[in-house]
Amino acid sequence: MTSRLPEAVTGQFQDIRQSQIPVDARAVLEIDLDALRANWAKLNATVGPNVECAGVVKAEAYGLGLEEIATALTHEGCETFFAATLHEARKVRRVQPGARIYVLDGLLPEAAAHYAGFDLRPVLSSMLEVDEWSAFCRDEGRRRPAAVQVDTGMNRLGIPIDELPAIGGSQAAFADFEVSLVMSHLACADTPANPMNARQKQAFDEARKRLPDAPASLANSGGTFLGPDFHYDLVRPGISLYGGRAFEGGPNPVQPVVRLNARILQVRDVAAGQSIGYGAAYTLTKPSRIATIACGYADGFLRALSGDDVRPGPLGHISGLPVQVVGRVSMDLLTLDVTNIPPDLAVRGAWVEIMGDQVTLDDLTDQAGTIGYELLTRLGSRVHRIYIEDGKPH
Repeated sequence: MTSRLPEAVTGQFQDIRQSQIPVDARAVLEIDLDALRANWAKLNATVGPNVECAGVVKAEAYGLGLEEIATALTHEGCETFFAATLHEARKVRRVQPGARIYVLDGLLPEAAAHYAGFDLRPVLSSMLEVDEWSAFCRDEGRRRPAAVQVDTGMNRLGIPIDELPAIGGSQAAFADFEVSLVMSHLACADTPANPMNARQKQAFDEARKRLPDAPASLANSGGTFLGPDFHYDLVRPGISLYGGRAFEGGPNPVQPVVRLNARILQVRDVAAGQSIGYGAAYTLTKPSRIATIACGYADGFLRALSGDDVRPGPLGHISGLPVQVVGRVSMDLLTLDVTNIPPDLAVRGAWVEIMGDQVTLDDLTDQAGTIGYELLTRLGSRVHRIYIEDGKPH
């Protein structure tokens, strides 16, 4: 069964057929695949025809649906994908038989056959992994491809430069498999003026001299916008694909991809002096109408977005009209002051946009003191998803 509410209530979804919204949907996440494809196309144009633009689809494509996102990116022309886990990479392979797929976790011990069976490429981040992949390829009698990741200062995953073979020694160390990509990861690409970016680039150039001649990749989303010196042969954008800002505190050159709406469960009149929610953190200074909506931190709306007597909560919108979060965000619910909204709009069953074009992903994460990556990947499985492609929902 589907929602059959009056137009005043369903106006939030005027561009979406109501048949796409189940009657039991408490919150709806619209994922605009057209915007996603446009973002990839913009990034691809930014690096030009001689550099490949890949797609990072780790963490279930930043929480938005790995199969749907990978398929849309493929239709736009993306041919290389980066997943975090072996399981994620297998999911990409099932929907994209011809893609080049890298596993950022690297080579799990004694699991080489599971990569080879799905034609997956581990990102080797230690000489132990290099040795194990080499041995597997020797035993199989086939030089399978893999990426080699070097650590240029992030001190996370990656082979330390001083552990790489001396210049000229890589021919033997990497002879048994194809080094299809040499890569590293920028730590401060979201702050373009940070001198760490130049230091890592210099270290990366030095590391490449000690490795087989192979395509190179250093840039994530932020690095893609640092200019051609950081592009090398392949860039690996993630958050920019999904509409998030690549530079902290800077403008966002990509389109929003997600819109989150939640249903009003109840509207009540509350007297001045009464408190709202856990901890009695917000106290009404005048008689008000309060709407409780079906979205909380279990759905991915961060508890840090609560409103109290000192710090106001973020704005949502009902039919384009602003409403403010008041009180603490709880597991399943949050509360809004709808006093100034016409009573025929703020009613049980109506939809409230709590993330979208008016209050963006970046707006919310700025207020919460976090980043878009965290909010997107926390969007819960009980949020109903609708994908928009060619202007139509499915």
